[in-house]
Amino acid sequence: MSLQSPFQSLGLSSSICQTLSQLGFEMPTDIQLQAIPQILEGKDILASAQTGTGKTAAFGLPIIQRLLDAQAYEVETISAPENNQPSKQTQAAAVKALVLTPTRELAQQVFDNLQSYNQKLKIVVVYGGTSMSVQTKHVKAGADIVVATPGRLLDHLFVGNLHLKHTEMLVLDEADRMMDMGFMPDLQRILRRMSPEKQTLFFSATFTKRIREVAYKLLNDPVEIQIAPENSTADTVEQMVYPVNKSRKRELLSYLIGSRNWQQVLVFAKTKQTSDALAKELILDGIQAASINGDKSQGARQKALDDFKAGKVRALIATDVAARGLDIQQLPHVVNYELPFKAEDYVHRIGRTGRAGEKGQAISLMCPQEQYLLEAIENLLDKRLPQEWLAGYEPIFEEEEPQMKRRSRSSEKRKMKAKLNIHKNRGKRR
Repeated sequence: MSLQSPFQSLGLSSSICQTLSQLGFEMPTDIQLQAIPQILEGKDILASAQTGTGKTAAFGLPIIQRLLDAQAYEVETISAPENNQPSKQTQAAAVKALVLTPTRELAQQVFDNLQSYNQKLKIVVVYGGTSMSVQTKHVKAGADIVVATPGRLLDHLFVGNLHLKHTEMLVLDEADRMMDMGFMPDLQRILRRMSPEKQTLFFSATFTKRIREVAYKLLNDPVEIQIAPENSTADTVEQMVYPVNKSRKRELLSYLIGSRNWQQVLVFAKTKQTSDALAKELILDGIQAASINGDKSQGARQKALDDFKAGKVRALIATDVAARGLDIQQLPHVVNYELPFKAEDYVHRIGRTGRAGEKGQAISLMCPQEQYLLEAIENLLDKRLPQEWLAGYEPIFEEEEPQMKRRSRSSEKRKMKAKLNIHKNRGKRR
């Protein structure tokens, strides 16, 4: 007599468990243990778990199980129409579950994972930067699960390629970002097209107090699951801050990559311009590098990511568009070339390393002007991050002073000019 799979004890079928075994899934993670049974019971979920703990499987597996169960029930109880032609309503109702993600990369990652878990259901991914006509063909052929970014999903809704009236399950992956002010209008447009009876699942690594308040307005008596302390980082990630002057950051980054023989490092910058410029400078230093940001075409972004995974690119320079979607096996190093404006993004950035129990290293290069950003991160994590001055790269605070003085003088000149203009205008009115 064969032993029951640990996943089968959660309520998953033997066929799904067999697929998981072939994929190398041995034991459920904590988030999977707690979320899968609750989702199978049809409950709304607000789940917080560190990046790399198996959140996609935590919501994907029970969704697949429920759709397969419903499919089997329909085959047994519903006879086909006499003319053997499905009605328009039946075709339109094909989208049973919707997964929304904030980035194209994360949408593709979720789609790939769901495809690997099951081959019986039709799963379609739609996001910007790729052919609308090809996506239209796939959508109109019918889809049990649609994985989408909000903007491209609305494109399909507006032209009538699909509707969400009968969608039974909605997932917001990286829900904190999805409910950010930039995404909220699109999200509200999508929600207005969905039934209030749907099951809603929110998954993320971080939840601010404001995001939590919004979530509870959208969820129906949710089960709250919190695997690790809120807004925490994985213990497998070694964190270090290197203070350095802004003018020497690139030099220090090249030194770290070269002297420590890093073969694969993900570097985060704040802006598209910085990511492109930094990649070019690293190439001049003899380090094979590529950039990935919102200005790149989807093809260019995918090529840079594929080359990085294959080891053809040693340093991938990314903006935060990549923080919510890069899934790279055993990525050893993440560098914050610039600290993020939002402290929560730090958690997502360094969550690209130290995944699935592997060890990783997260390094931040901090110039004196970024001290307040570090303090915000430490307040969020409720701990001090270790700092170390590297020999030869110690920050020289006097270097920052001339810039500050120039800015101060420029500010005073603007104020004086404004006062003079006011007096001139008063004279004219008289």
